[in-house]
Amino acid sequence: MKRSGIKRRPLADTVLATLEPEATAYREADGNGLYFRVKPNDTKSWELRYKKPDGKWSWHGLGGYPELSGAKAREKAADVRKLLAAGVSPVEHKAATKMADSIAAANTFRAAAEHWYQRKVDDGLAESTLRLMRGYLDNDVLPALGDKPITEVTRKDCADLQASIEARNATNTRDKVRVALRQIFSQAIARGLCENNPASELLAISTKTPKAKQYPHLLEPELPAFLHSLRATTSRLPARTATWMCLWTASRPGMVRWAEWSEIDFDNALWTIPAAKMKMRRDHVVPLSHQMLSALRDLHRMTGRSRYLFPGIGPKKPVISENTINLTLSKVGYRGKLVGHGSRHTVSTLLREHGWLKEHVEAQLAHKEAGVSGIYNQAQYLPQRRAMMQWYADYLDGLAAGMTPNQRADFDRLVNVIDSNVIEFVSRA
Repeated sequence: MKRSGIKRRPLADTVLATLEPEATAYREADGNGLYFRVKPNDTKSWELRYKKPDGKWSWHGLGGYPELSGAKAREKAADVRKLLAAGVSPVEHKAATKMADSIAAANTFRAAAEHWYQRKVDDGLAESTLRLMRGYLDNDVLPALGDKPITEVTRKDCADLQASIEARNATNTRDKVRVALRQIFSQAIARGLCENNPASELLAISTKTPKAKQYPHLLEPELPAFLHSLRATTSRLPARTATWMCLWTASRPGMVRWAEWSEIDFDNALWTIPAAKMKMRRDHVVPLSHQMLSALRDLHRMTGRSRYLFPGIGPKKPVISENTINLTLSKVGYRGKLVGHGSRHTVSTLLREHGWLKEHVEAQLAHKEAGVSGIYNQAQYLPQRRAMMQWYADYLDGLAAGMTPNQRADFDRLVNVIDSNVIEFVSRA
């Protein structure tokens, strides 16, 4: 409607919504110094006309319409009049309130948590570890505590968060979150943002952690049938190659999923995983069997233009999902019997049962070795592991082909021959 059609004050809601813009901005009085302003672009807002201490008239913006309704604008105008009666400048009060809100936002638990997380990034933690941290921050911690001022987070708030995670039996996440909370508050105390750590005693009320269960895995007698099934899978090439890569290299599924072509050295048959990706924050060199190299060459023809060996579909999925490998195993009839991570147990058990040295197997699994060598030796026992993993891939081929007891005995004799020859070669070098 046109403003000439206004019949009464204060302005009715129907008038506020339908007032038409004109060539220049105009104000319509609502009452008691409150005005409704309409700009040529149809932007509408509320302003209060008031007299400053020096006797001059001025305008104070209250907010835009329709965000600020007529009723709310009148309440806000009444509050400003109280400030004026007390000798307080509404402009200065608005600036002080904005500053206080800004300080409060900087002192929220969310701000302290993000500071803690950025420190972890700066410390060079593995990408996989940072993804896990980001996950439990975004999914559990910040929705519960993020918007609270850090000084107002109570012990009960932290206890309730822990209980909510325990309610879904996510005890591993619970433990990670408990440590994170304690560290976030410790940092905040050191930075002068708060005085107490309300997460300091959560362990005392946490439920008992269930006994750890081994990942589903297969033992040697079960392997021939499984290998036949996996070779007959109808899963796509990337999915089945990723599954074989877990099996042939004894690598964690997460390392396999995020493997990059720049890490693969076809000439030297090596896969070098940089420290940033590794759990122990050190480079890990994985020898590649002939079988693995052949599979990777086939895969390279399909995904070689990608950064990753196993690219996902769509910009939000740089690599295949964490369920791809397990789904491939399920499709060939091994749901609940074997998972990607369980293949590491299968490899470890088979190699140890056939006499391969524990330290060589542990090095292949990238388990931390005690002492200085465990920190600095990125390619520990590489010659021995190269021979061991080629023997292992050949042994799997033999199992799939139905080798005889005599052939098995020949493989076992090879273990001592290969290991002693490799040790002699290394000592000469």
